[in-house]
Amino acid sequence: MTVDSPDFYAFEDLLEPEEIAIRDRVRAFGEQEVLPRINDYWERADFPFELVPRLAEIGVVGGIIEGYGCPGMSNVAAGLVAAELARADGSIGTFNGVHSFLAMQSIALLGDEEQRERWLPEMARLEKIGAFGLTEPRHGSDAVGLETSARRDGDAYVLNGQKKWIGNGSIADYVIVWARGEDGAVSGYVVEKGTPGYEATVMTGKTALRAVWQAEITLTDVRVPAENKLANCHSFKDVSQVLDRTRYTVAWRALGLATASYELALAHALQREQFGQPIAGFQLVQDKLARMLAEITSMQLMCWRLSKLADAGKMTAAMASLAKMNHAAKARAIVADARDILGGDGILIDHHVARHHADMEAVFTFEGTDSVQALIVGRAITGLSAISGRKPEKS
Repeated sequence: MTVDSPDFYAFEDLLEPEEIAIRDRVRAFGEQEVLPRINDYWERADFPFELVPRLAEIGVVGGIIEGYGCPGMSNVAAGLVAAELARADGSIGTFNGVHSFLAMQSIALLGDEEQRERWLPEMARLEKIGAFGLTEPRHGSDAVGLETSARRDGDAYVLNGQKKWIGNGSIADYVIVWARGEDGAVSGYVVEKGTPGYEATVMTGKTALRAVWQAEITLTDVRVPAENKLANCHSFKDVSQVLDRTRYTVAWRALGLATASYELALAHALQREQFGQPIAGFQLVQDKLARMLAEITSMQLMCWRLSKLADAGKMTAAMASLAKMNHAAKARAIVADARDILGGDGILIDHHVARHHADMEAVFTFEGTDSVQALIVGRAITGLSAISGRKPEKS
């Protein structure tokens, strides 16, 4: 008897019925809508606009946000959504991660009631797309040092600066631009599509996440109405609050990529014959598969526990960083082993593993590099910060 499911420890028994229903709905979307189309878009580095309304139909956009047309799901369910979208394709997972978690969560957490009512319902229906403009050409891991400026001028703020690696930045209707005010404090400003002075250029030459567009953005005297400044954002600590609340989903996305790659490797190993038998019968292949499954099982349980802590309001930034650090590294190794098991087929995108292998490199880096996550955890367990050269923000 073979066990072809990566649920080796009955992980599903830990899930609530509504969480299983959400997972199955997203999985069906991935298998029926994404997988038949995505390789062509990925190879052409084109964004699959046709999938946006289909994603809206499954009712998961907005994740844990309650009200405003959002599903108000548990953190476990939101994690399952992130994992299942990534299991189908990392680019689609990134699109939703930027829109539902970074952009919409910024508004939900840091906007006032009027702003939430104004923007979130349209975003929940995916009638309007969101982006999160934090990273700059000179500031990635040290985003706290961002240089984009915001100056008050009458009933508006005037933004100047540059942003880089902004997912959805070229197609978004609402771009949350993080900028430093005249008092030195960082706040978020919602720049609406078509605002003069906002220029976004799609980044080309990417070898990962090719079916989602990141943009380089230039802001030249961009006038943003005063009512578009997030009302409850007063410092970079508020930005960090958003990142801390969303980073756990990246751990789930790493799990999704790892799971897909394991499933593809197992199916290939059972079907591919060499030396007169399926390669799944060889010791070296079985050793790889067993170790891949062990890591996936531990990742499942760690993701679930972290999300349950988030549901209870007990998740810390260091907890989220530990999961992102661990899962990204483990998933990277699992995807590499899957590519190896597929042999030559492993570099053909028709077999999907090549796409996951490339996309995992981006997941390993974004929302905090491996090294930065380790230093966040290190600070929590020692009480000493090893991140040098960081200047405190003015308050």
